[in-house]
Amino acid sequence: MSRTDAIARAAGYVDSGAFRTELSRRVALRTESQDPAALPELHRYLTAEIGPSLDRIGARWRVVENPLPGGGPFLVGHRDEDPARPTVLVYGHGDVVLGQPERWRDGLSPWTVTVEGERWYGRGTADNKGQHTLNLAALEQVLAARGGRLGFNLKVLVETGEEAGSAGLREMAAAHADELAADVLIASDGPRLAAERPTVFLGSRGAVGFTLRLDLRHGTYHSGNWGGLLRNPGTVLANAIASLVDGRGLIRVPELRAPDMPEPVRRALADITPGGGPDDPAIDDGWGEPGLSPAERLLGANALEVLAFTTGTPDAPVNAIPATARAHCQLRFVVGTPAHDLARIVREHLDAHGFDMVEVEVDFAMAATRVDPDHPWVRWSVASIARTTGAPPAVLPNLGGSLPNDVFTDVIGVPTVWVPHSYPACAQHGPDEHLLAPIAREGAQIMAGLFWDLGESGPDGPPA
Repeated sequence: MSRTDAIARAAGYVDSGAFRTELSRRVALRTESQDPAALPELHRYLTAEIGPSLDRIGARWRVVENPLPGGGPFLVGHRDEDPARPTVLVYGHGDVVLGQPERWRDGLSPWTVTVEGERWYGRGTADNKGQHTLNLAALEQVLAARGGRLGFNLKVLVETGEEAGSAGLREMAAAHADELAADVLIASDGPRLAAERPTVFLGSRGAVGFTLRLDLRHGTYHSGNWGGLLRNPGTVLANAIASLVDGRGLIRVPELRAPDMPEPVRRALADITPGGGPDDPAIDDGWGEPGLSPAERLLGANALEVLAFTTGTPDAPVNAIPATARAHCQLRFVVGTPAHDLARIVREHLDAHGFDMVEVEVDFAMAATRVDPDHPWVRWSVASIARTTGAPPAVLPNLGGSLPNDVFTDVIGVPTVWVPHSYPACAQHGPDEHLLAPIAREGAQIMAGLFWDLGESGPDGPPA
């Protein structure tokens, strides 16, 4: 059989209904990692669903318990064909965010795959059960088309805690780094740039969440009797935030702005246009870092966002000066930003601007990663996808959002190529999450082409 046969078999997996059947079983498992009671379901997903998929391609697998108490388990699989051949690491996560069935539209359930036209609804259809199901199926189709061999070595890692911050993933990867070592990671998560354009992304912006808090006194005081005499925490905190980011979204703390954009990144973003879909919001001109294109602002620069800001009782305001104010903020950042030192940077900035009474607390942090767009594995992947689809994919040096890519690049030490099978309006993490059938079909074909081409590559990986 040929590359064309492998790609046709992958499309047939979707067209025949086999993908819907398999995905329906997996969506029905309530693998909500944010619910501690879901731990048995997380184990069941690995042993009853992912394990049998690996059995069908002749891979050995085992469940590895999380080194952190209460964390979800991992599945590690191997198929070893020839130590002289390349090794690919495939990743996915079997957990989902909370289903929130009460928020879904009538006729839909987070735990049932419901098909309406091109949309397949259900929790995890897009994030991430549908995506890794397609990838494992593509491996199976390539194996069949080659008569029982892949032409490369395979390692598989499936976690069950990504939606809860991937607790324990770094520790597990460090403990099993030799076992997980590979030449390249090829995985799928997140959305394409647009539904109609296949996409490759090579890392992710980092994220650090922090809280600004101001507690001035116990109790509130009448604004008529005390207004003009007592410091208002809402006013103070609003001005403290304004010292961090101005009214046009420009970060005013030099250390928190992105470093100069590398030329390969700038070149890669030259033909990227975010948004434009029917469900996408209009992009605000003049917002964020000046002098950059929308793609450069989203994927090559930093953004400081105020996610929530409260003082007093917003739903029932009274004539009183509140006692406290609180703001939840987030910095999305690219490689080279000293975000690990954010608490000190923000503390010193606020002190220098007269806001020493505002407390700063870092809530969480996720590192930024970015593989060079000129890396040989990237060029090879782009060429393979172009051969399958007839057009080059969009290449994003990093995703605008965040995922635990640093575990692969920094702990395991492997270049990462992500090929998403979703799109920006898929409603992941919200009600009515869905997968688009045409993207699923094309995604299965793309992955079959990639895995076929990997079996054709030389012992040192992609051709020069």
